[in-house]
Amino acid sequence: MAKNIAEQIVEMLEEANVKRIYAVTGDSLNHLNAAVKKSSIEWIHVRHEEAGAYAAAAEAELEGFAVCAGSSGPGHVHLINGVYEAHRSHVPMLVISSTIPSNEMGMDYFQETNTIKLFDDCSHYNQMITRPEQVQRTVQTAIQHAISKKGVAVIGLPGDVSELEAEETTTSTKIFKTNPVIRPSNEELNQLASLINESKKVTIYCGIGAENANQEVVELSKYLKAPVGYSFRGKMAIQPNNPNEVGLTGLLGLPSAYHAMHEADLLLLLGTDFPYEKFMPVKNKIVQIDESPERLGRRAKLELGLSGDVKETIKALLPLLQEKTDTVFLKQQLDFYEKVKENQLTYVKDRGTENAIQPEFVTYTLDKLAKKDAVFTVDTGMCCVWGARFITGTGERKMLGSFNHGSMANAMPMAIGASLAYPGREVIAMCGDGGLSMLLGDMATIFQYKLPVKIIVFNNRSLGMVKLEMEVGGMPDNETDMVNPDFAMIAHAMGYPGKNVHKPEDVETAIKECLDYNGPYLLNIFTNPNALAMPPKIELEQVLGMTKSMAQLMLGGKMEEALDTVKSNYKHIKDIL
Repeated sequence: MAKNIAEQIVEMLEEANVKRIYAVTGDSLNHLNAAVKKSSIEWIHVRHEEAGAYAAAAEAELEGFAVCAGSSGPGHVHLINGVYEAHRSHVPMLVISSTIPSNEMGMDYFQETNTIKLFDDCSHYNQMITRPEQVQRTVQTAIQHAISKKGVAVIGLPGDVSELEAEETTTSTKIFKTNPVIRPSNEELNQLASLINESKKVTIYCGIGAENANQEVVELSKYLKAPVGYSFRGKMAIQPNNPNEVGLTGLLGLPSAYHAMHEADLLLLLGTDFPYEKFMPVKNKIVQIDESPERLGRRAKLELGLSGDVKETIKALLPLLQEKTDTVFLKQQLDFYEKVKENQLTYVKDRGTENAIQPEFVTYTLDKLAKKDAVFTVDTGMCCVWGARFITGTGERKMLGSFNHGSMANAMPMAIGASLAYPGREVIAMCGDGGLSMLLGDMATIFQYKLPVKIIVFNNRSLGMVKLEMEVGGMPDNETDMVNPDFAMIAHAMGYPGKNVHKPEDVETAIKECLDYNGPYLLNIFTNPNALAMPPKIELEQVLGMTKSMAQLMLGGKMEEALDTVKSNYKHIKDIL
């Protein structure tokens, strides 16, 4: 019996080493689902397509490629947030958007959406299959775009087309995973070497684009006596075994990295598209090196912009450099970093009180007890802050989050993808109560597939980051409070253990019990809702804004909340001074 188009697509996905498809089946996806059932690919039945797209994005970041799918209309729209996440994080992902019968297109048919328009802003490739002879060429081209351009490719597949008899193409169906050596020209390298050799104080700042160059970055920093800062996405790769690291900067960062970047004569930006212009220095010389030349210069005024792989560029650059001997600048930055880390321990030693446990203490304890190769997923918001500052890179750990798209609710579904991709690894989802609430239904997916995901809920009963944004903007927070269900009871209802932690003295034992449990486990920790995270650079406007908002709270009769916020954050005074 001849195979149909759905079976032909699945056969190509198998050859591309696809292990699973994340989707909610139904309608136009049914033929694809039936084809998957007969294959080696696993159909992961998520409760919400957005969760499926997040899970696929996590798998793609860890494994290099992943697939999700959504059916006509609502399924496409549900996918879109997770698809944006994958595309903005530059991870290779294929989206199969099955849709209405081809003869009904343009007729305002039930559940009709225009997939070309819908996915146009979050994909490198976005095409509709309408004829059998298109299939293999389109699928091959889509996957080739995803892995080569590092982003999303979308295939529109009408339900009636998926059941048509397949035809063979005369073009290639093989996927080519190329690995070219990209570095600046010799002339450009000599320009860079001259800039570095004539600069007395050099700071290196690395992003995710330098993740495969840890040893080379360390060697360069030792040779130049240069401190090394990093972005949140770059932390897990750049921090380990790096004696000259000074932490990260940005909204979630530390004063030490900010200081090192601003005090340098020359700043080297390696594999980073760091988005916050206000944290970039303006008085020193800046060089940016990135694989994608279109990113050069859009965040800072550059002295030199070069295109190249960070690892290969450093290897070619080192022989052209003069080793620096003056260690004064490096020592100053490392000493300052030690003081910053010492101040951070103030947050850990101040463990909080009943139902107001300090989140810094919780994360520090989690970092201490988690395995050296654990995979962490962090919700956007305050969980990102605690993860950035207190989860340590070991060289084996991974940390995933919505770092570019900045969406809530990503941690738990990303943990699903991470656990499926790395079945032998400890996977820990650091969830905010707001984030977990948003896609709560997919806690059931964790149970259904018996995934040993550990969900740590930082339950501060508020949208903490939004509250901070409003207060530093001079506004009293409004409608940021969360009236939550008992998450531990929900975990029990879903089929796995859940535990509430109200007292600081119970935190370490509870986390150990959670991590040691053989299966999924939810720990609901009642953290301090007034614990705020100050950025490494405190603007006068922010101080005035916070003062104004505190005054408005007091004048509005919320004196107790204002005092609690001040008392909870007295330790941040050290960061401001």
